Amino acid sequence: MEGEQLPEASSQADERSRLVVVKHEPFNAETPPEALAAARTPTPSFFVRSNSAEPELSLATHRVTVEGAVEHPFTLKVAELARGPLRSLPVTLECAGNGRTSMTPLPEGEPWQQGALGTAVWSGVPLAEVLQRARLKPGALEVLVEGADGDASKRFARALPLAKALHPDTLLALEMNGAPLTRAHGAPMRLLVPGWYGMASVKWVTRLEVRTQPFEGYYQRERYIYDRGDGQAIEPVTRMQVKSLITSPAEGTRVAPGRVVVQGMAWSGERRVVRVEVAVDGGDHWRAATLLETPRPSAWVRWAFTWEGAKAGRHTLRARATDEAGETQPERAPWNRLGYGNNAVPVRVVEVG
Repeated sequence: MEGEQLPEASSQADERSRLVVVKHEPFNAETPPEALAAARTPTPSFFVRSNSAEPELSLATHRVTVEGAVEHPFTLKVAELARGPLRSLPVTLECAGNGRTSMTPLPEGEPWQQGALGTAVWSGVPLAEVLQRARLKPGALEVLVEGADGDASKRFARALPLAKALHPDTLLALEMNGAPLTRAHGAPMRLLVPGWYGMASVKWVTRLEVRTQPFEGYYQRERYIYDRGDGQAIEPVTRMQVKSLITSPAEGTRVAPGRVVVQGMAWSGERRVVRVEVAVDGGDHWRAATLLETPRPSAWVRWAFTWEGAKAGRHTLRARATDEAGETQPERAPWNRLGYGNNAVPVRVVEVG
């Protein structure tokens, strides 16, 4: 029938209706604000970042080549890997360009606000286990992970330093929130690099190459770099910066005078968050918030602050997080040409009355 959708297409459209669309082709969308208030982000509400059209791969037939500086190159059958056992970890993923629209002057790139972010429970097999099967040769420096997206001349590919690739928490992920990965999130298998910005967690993995020389591909040297535009050395984007988010009161809501509970999330890449503070109405009077669970590396922690004596009128709330290394969010993040790593203190305007 004309206009009839196939069930798979209909299901995908239904899931995408829960997201805040940034671009339709290739599909990019933010997690909606209400989903950012949950300890774990539901999969249909989890942000999507794509550089090219999403490839359609089958778990039953997909293969991954393992090659390069290894003693025993082989082809990995993903369906066999999926039989387990699998390691599960709660991990926060954030797009490196999250918050780009609040940088001045506005950098180039996708116009992300603050929703290119989410936390899920990911399950998979440590990348180290697969590399051990291949037996690394002396001189191995890094591991190139290539996805199936993009054309033959410019696949999405990123290289990890060997130490990070061999970390037991770096996974070849097959499941998200207790279910097989969806196509938008890299099915049937993606890389998961806890504590690093999302570009490192390559989706639709199709090839692993152990290298003895640094990879110089487009997404390694031309994108996902800190280019300050001032002649200083260009740095690669790696670890997520310490950051916080205010989830309640929601943007645009009105609250009653008196006691107001302010809530949010905080995270800091590979490090634990140890403190969150809140300031009301400008100035430098910061007061401690309460962490609602035990902080852990690579996943956000919920926090709450009780604002006593809120008076009628317009007010501003700010939050800042500090991690175990003593790094604290800045009032303004350093500008860079591609708009990466914006971890500036968030500001929420609240109407009381």
